[in-house]
Amino acid sequence: MPTPSLDIRPAGPPRGSTFGTLRALLRRLSPHSHTITSGVALGLLAGFVLVGIVRPDGEMTTSASGASGPLAAAAAGTGQHLNFEIEEGDMYVKPSSIDVPAGADVTVHVVNKGAVQHTLALAGKDTPLIDPGSDADIHFGVINESTEAWCLVSGHKDAGMTLTVNVTGQAATATAATVGTTANTGAKIDGSAKPGADWKAVDPTLKPVESGTTHEFTLHVQEAVQEVAPGVRQLRWTYNGTAPGPVLHGKVGDTFIVHLVNDGTMEHSIDFHASKVAPNVQMRTIKPHESLDYQFTAQFAGIFTYHCGAGPMIYHMGNGMFGAVVVDPPNLAKVDKEIVLVQSELYLGPQDQPGDLKKMLAGTDDAVVFNGYYNQYALAPIMVNPGDRVRLWLDNAGPNQNSAFHVVGTIFDTVWKEGGYLLAPDNPNHGGSQTLDLQPTQGGFVEFTLPDAGTYPFITHKMMNMSRGALGVFQVGAK
Repeated sequence: MPTPSLDIRPAGPPRGSTFGTLRALLRRLSPHSHTITSGVALGLLAGFVLVGIVRPDGEMTTSASGASGPLAAAAAGTGQHLNFEIEEGDMYVKPSSIDVPAGADVTVHVVNKGAVQHTLALAGKDTPLIDPGSDADIHFGVINESTEAWCLVSGHKDAGMTLTVNVTGQAATATAATVGTTANTGAKIDGSAKPGADWKAVDPTLKPVESGTTHEFTLHVQEAVQEVAPGVRQLRWTYNGTAPGPVLHGKVGDTFIVHLVNDGTMEHSIDFHASKVAPNVQMRTIKPHESLDYQFTAQFAGIFTYHCGAGPMIYHMGNGMFGAVVVDPPNLAKVDKEIVLVQSELYLGPQDQPGDLKKMLAGTDDAVVFNGYYNQYALAPIMVNPGDRVRLWLDNAGPNQNSAFHVVGTIFDTVWKEGGYLLAPDNPNHGGSQTLDLQPTQGGFVEFTLPDAGTYPFITHKMMNMSRGALGVFQVGAK
């Protein structure tokens, strides 16, 4: 824990005094210094050792380390000005706590050593964003009670970017143990609830590959309140207003040109798992109102996750910033129906607010869903004609749960997983598959037929998740 610098401001020392001489010396040594944290001069004043520090306004602060007597008494009084050096990174504040005498006027000098923007605000007060590699002085003001400061960038506080301010002395009325504690106020899902009459399920149909070998897309980062289960709304961070984002479709050898525009209120980025590019160039984080062009050639077939890579990455993904790119293998046969499902999790925060980062980090999700909505294809079954051959692409966006995809009432005769066939359609052994297993950000497809009219549920056979939103139905023929 750093020792604060104590600002001693005499009422008017004689020009020839030791104090005045020391201050003049410091000014000559560093007339433009912002803060000399290591101390550039030592002087003896009233028998105590003072480490001199020049502030931007030319006033001097002194380290109170090891002081006693009159100097210690001054630190416990009113009207003192304390400076602290604070380092921020991804995702930490160092030190994590400071001790402040009651009634002190506190300023912190914050250096951002992280890769993204940060702030440090006392009790949630707005402060400017500090760019990576930059620093800033933040004036907390007079503090009489123990409190907490934190980074205001969404999710960073929950990720651990907090600074506990412990007040010493009789004026302290709060304790660090009670600062910043809140009850779990996350929204709750009612499994028996039904969506409103105007609700529509996400169309899971995979659109055909557009003509040509170059495909251009524009993705706008947008933050919007959306329903994720009947009656449950969350502030979702999206690409083009949907979570998951749009499905991009091409073939091996095609070039994708993606224009990313940040229309949000915080920094965001995009990472295409289908690409081989320099992450620091094309996956770089961009600020609000900025944009970038991301270009890659699809060298490998499969279904690949794309997602925001801004920190905390799990917070951006857990709030909806993910999607899928389908790259067809060569000579892929035609089918009657081709659909895409993206499995993900919901970590509910309060109604109309972002998801709960603490839940994400702990892996305690509230639901596992297909294409972003709780039980949506049980509420609105996917229609299939009897005897149709179906190809179902599945991407597990996570960020934490695995998947064991199964369709009740049929057997997969074709299975492709992570770049190759596990079961080819011309399998001479006539083998079949019952489940496609995928870890987070793995993908593949299965093919099957549903010959008879009826309802065929599809689930993740990780049973606890089937009962928490990962359930849909194929409706074959008329109901």
